[in-house]
Amino acid sequence: MNALNADLHCHSTASDGTLPPAEVVRRAHANGVDLLALTDHDELLGLPEASATAADLGLRFVPGVEVSVSWLDQTLHIVGLGIDPANPALIEGLAKVRGGRDGRSVRIAAELDRIGIHGALEGALRYVGNPALVSRAHFARYLVEIGVSKNVHDVFLHYLARGKPGYVEHIWATLEDALGWIKGAGGLAVVAHPGRYRLSHAEMDILFDKFCDLGGDAVEVSCGAHDGGQVLAFARVARKFGLMASRASDFHGPEDSPIDLGKAPPLPPDLIPVWSRLI
Repeated sequence: MNALNADLHCHSTASDGTLPPAEVVRRAHANGVDLLALTDHDELLGLPEASATAADLGLRFVPGVEVSVSWLDQTLHIVGLGIDPANPALIEGLAKVRGGRDGRSVRIAAELDRIGIHGALEGALRYVGNPALVSRAHFARYLVEIGVSKNVHDVFLHYLARGKPGYVEHIWATLEDALGWIKGAGGLAVVAHPGRYRLSHAEMDILFDKFCDLGGDAVEVSCGAHDGGQVLAFARVARKFGLMASRASDFHGPEDSPIDLGKAPPLPPDLIPVWSRLI
């Protein structure tokens, strides 16, 4: 079961990816992916197109979403897998989360304008595929375009991360809400790329204790954001908390992602893959 080429976290132009949903699916299929989940940020809009394309190609497809969560003054991401995209509570909850993005984008542009980077909102909007969802990634692509930074990662590092001049605090969903929406829609809840969060060992334990108490199911062990040491570290977390393990590229586009669709390292063989509950 671990040998399955599963990629259970990626993005399209429905949120902050650079490829339309159908192109994401076709690229995954060409890369030898056996099981794919599209998990756009706080958005379900790309799922019908992705699902239809996967069906045409004979690629097993899982409807998903990535919910933005505020926790301990940080933004975390919880992936929902195998959700019912027609679930009313999930639809309503995600709409509320997306609703704050417009105001945040105006504030980000104002902060960048203050340090001499002008026209950032208009520039970011040129990269937006879904007008209801403007993200930091769209600003990052514009800053690369105008030569402020050499790549998207560099933009986040110097302008859009906490404490940097273009960072704007925003309150997202609570962990309780995110898991409630995902579980209520029949899905499995997964902590996305935990190696990216600036949490101490004690805070990480608190997070996973709470996640498990709320009915959480899995943790991304192998993903585009994790190096080899982090794969081993979060394999230990999966064992410690009795969680299933997920594997994902977190692909956003050919130019924006550290690894391509289907190219994450395999899971350690003793872990229970989350897709054992999906197929």
